[in-house]
Amino acid sequence: MITKMKKLTFLIYHKEYEDFLEQIRQLGVVHIVEKQCGEMDERLQRFMQKRTSYKNTLNAMYNLADKEVADTVRTGVTADEVIGVYEELQARILNLEQKLPQLEKDIAQMQIWGNFDWNAVNKLRDAGWYVQFYSCTEKEYDEAWEEQYNAIRIQEQGGHIYFVTVTARLEDGLDMEPLRLPTSSLSELLARKADTESQIAQARAELKDFCKANYKTLERGNLLLQGDIDLLKVKLNSERMADGAVVLLEGWIPVDNEPEVRKLLDNSGVYYEIRNATKEDNAPIKLRNNAFARMYEVLTKMYGMPDYAEFDPTPILAPFFSLFFAFCMGDAGYGVVLIILGFILKKKLSKSLRGMMNLVITLGIFTAVIGAILGTCFGVSLFDLDLPDSLKQFMIVGKIGETTYDKQMLLALIIGVVHICIAMTVKAISSTVRFGFKESLSSWGWLLLVVGGVCTGGLSFFEVISENVSTWAFIIIGSISAIGIYLLNNIHRNVFVNIGAGIWDTYNMATGLMGDVLSYIRLYALGLAGGMLGGVFNQLAFMVNDAAGPALGWLFCGLILVFGHSLNIAMSCLSAFVHPLRLTFVEYFKNSGYNGKGEEYAPFTTIENK
Repeated sequence: MITKMKKLTFLIYHKEYEDFLEQIRQLGVVHIVEKQCGEMDERLQRFMQKRTSYKNTLNAMYNLADKEVADTVRTGVTADEVIGVYEELQARILNLEQKLPQLEKDIAQMQIWGNFDWNAVNKLRDAGWYVQFYSCTEKEYDEAWEEQYNAIRIQEQGGHIYFVTVTARLEDGLDMEPLRLPTSSLSELLARKADTESQIAQARAELKDFCKANYKTLERGNLLLQGDIDLLKVKLNSERMADGAVVLLEGWIPVDNEPEVRKLLDNSGVYYEIRNATKEDNAPIKLRNNAFARMYEVLTKMYGMPDYAEFDPTPILAPFFSLFFAFCMGDAGYGVVLIILGFILKKKLSKSLRGMMNLVITLGIFTAVIGAILGTCFGVSLFDLDLPDSLKQFMIVGKIGETTYDKQMLLALIIGVVHICIAMTVKAISSTVRFGFKESLSSWGWLLLVVGGVCTGGLSFFEVISENVSTWAFIIIGSISAIGIYLLNNIHRNVFVNIGAGIWDTYNMATGLMGDVLSYIRLYALGLAGGMLGGVFNQLAFMVNDAAGPALGWLFCGLILVFGHSLNIAMSCLSAFVHPLRLTFVEYFKNSGYNGKGEEYAPFTTIENK
């Protein structure tokens, strides 16, 4: 549910403004209204640019540390110092890496000539003999050079001949440009390359250790910087009145925090007003749910927070998302694996991620129960095992009567119909609360037509009511619904315009509802695919076991089972998260009229309170 909010308006004497802001900040419950009364000043721009730098560096450091960072914050070290050392280490690595391409180029050039000693070449020159290095194509090479210039072939490669000449004078050399070779020998270049690579590896290891040790320090510096940014934004959103003598500031507080806020304001002596938020106010949203629904608030926030006048979709999203996830997984054994994995990771992960593990455990419990009902455990059909009939009677497997339709497919469609009916009910109630009953007659008309039709059809199918009663029920429901859909969908418009709008709504609803309901078949299809794939891995594993013999057979059988089911669990989890999310965000939110354009409650607070 959405926490009730109250609107605060302050008038503060300008000389007391700084102290008052600090008191509000320490209290940590006031959500400041952003008015953008002033332009972003130079200091705030500088802070925003620095925050971007901090965030980018934090992401890079986290990856460089292999996502394993120390939990301690180094005292006496500022965030800017961390950034400075980090950039120096990066510059050092970059400088070393830039040397490698030239070294590799020189090595490739010298490998043709082999590992000779340049000192020997220089001694020959001092003795009056000049050694020069050439290359030419095979066609250009003249064997007469061997006697005329003492040419010596060194290597033939790629249609080229590499050779040296030894002459008494430079002027007596070939009439072609000699090659310019590196001044170091091949062994020296290789040693220099190895040393450079060693320095790079050492620098990277040093950078990795630095990132692990200083990540939390920079993270805290980023939070402190965010606090300074929040303070500057609050000052920016303050409106100065009476020639700057007083400052007007507006904010929101949860109803539960009103007593402590009033106490602070009464002691501070500032003028203030507090009033209840109305449906028209753009009040910030603070969700308040029980422990079960609270785990699913992250999914609501992924789509968008509700408006203050809307209903919180989380209490309905939570059970249905869990049901959808379990249906898509469709395997009791996989549910047990998720439960065990959740408990293991809950002990190893940070506090911020432990809440997500509670969600994993909950989804695992749902999967284990629904998987058992669907009759599958690690790809094995439980219904085919020698289990008591008292257990099998709870399993939903097989065909519907003598038809070719699966019971699980029908169950998926029934779940979809119920989900959409609940969405339409929420839409009608929400519209009535926000705009009044007269403005919501169209929503109630569609709700009566769809939900009433489904209920009447169900009662007739199970022969709870007679055919004659169901016929009259359909006529009455259709007639009453038609009044709201075609005549009173907008009481402020002409009746003929309403009829036209109603016909258009009928077309959209007829095509949309059918597609929405059929979308829920994905629950059945994904569960079926995961179960079949698990069965295939089982069959393959035991085929290998039979073929390889008793010793190696069980080894390969175990490896195939572990690898196959691990892969299947990973793929099933991905599908079981994405597709239920799609059914919630598209089918449910569309039919419930949910907008998700609210602003999340973000109190002005200090780093300690955050």
